[in-house]
Amino acid sequence: MQPADIRTVFMGTPDFACPSLQGLIDAGCNLVGVFTQPDRPSGRGRKLTPPPVKVLAEQAGIPVFQPERLRRPEAVEQLSQLAPDLVVVVAYGQILPKPVLDIPRFGCINVHASLLPKYRGAAPINKAIVDGETETGVTTMYMDEGLDTGDMLVKMSLEIGPDETAGQLHDRLALLGRQAMNETLKRLCAGTLERTPQNDDESSYAPMMKKEDGAIDWSLGAERIHNLVRGLDPWPSAYSWLDGQLLKIYGTRVVEGAGVPGTLIAAGTEGLTVACGEGALLIRELQLAGKRRMPVADFLRGQPLAPGLKLGQPEDA
Repeated sequence: MQPADIRTVFMGTPDFACPSLQGLIDAGCNLVGVFTQPDRPSGRGRKLTPPPVKVLAEQAGIPVFQPERLRRPEAVEQLSQLAPDLVVVVAYGQILPKPVLDIPRFGCINVHASLLPKYRGAAPINKAIVDGETETGVTTMYMDEGLDTGDMLVKMSLEIGPDETAGQLHDRLALLGRQAMNETLKRLCAGTLERTPQNDDESSYAPMMKKEDGAIDWSLGAERIHNLVRGLDPWPSAYSWLDGQLLKIYGTRVVEGAGVPGTLIAAGTEGLTVACGEGALLIRELQLAGKRRMPVADFLRGQPLAPGLKLGQPEDA
């Protein structure tokens, strides 16, 4: 069997899904349709913007479907009419109901950005970095009605750099996801695809990140705060407060230093050195609410900061 023999539907929405879709296109898959989220308002002008997967699919001449809810009978019927042998799902953003899971004879295969069963859920990339993991990867799996609980197919891993951000890791895992899906497709066509059940006892959960998750507790050690900052970069961002204003923090590095947690030890062109519960943190980029993200050197030109200043909650500042 060849990829061209498999009627395939792809389901995905953001940039992360695009390399996997491109991989299926390049492999010669018989892509009979792409399901993606509806166009949404975006940017300051709130202009209706198509998701990245839709743009790529239309460039490739693949029919695009954008149901508001996949579980609605008309959406299930739409998919059924395409008669897919296989459904590939990468960051689609909707739960697949059982009537959808039952349609393709080769099942629904998901590309998940973690080494399952660790970090099931919506934010595995962020959570792995926040937790200080040094390795992660991608797992392809057969989808079932649970949340990322299906049998595993292909796993590929990579190391997480000590200063790597969620945005940087996202881009590398997107490419690794393409490799993992291509290998899965290759084994499916060859009849050698094997499934391995997940061990629920080894599972962990990575829920969707919220803005409040970014609040920095300066009494924690510098390493933990550094992991939080890079794990939430670019979104939802780690933050503290400066003179009652919300201050987003990026580009950190653990350095030597001591003092009252949250106190500015030094301010210079290299960055701000802030005392933590253990050690200190060098901050190299800042962003005040409503302003652009900028290097500390540029920030200090407009707003000089003196050692002894305290960062924290509005009532602490």
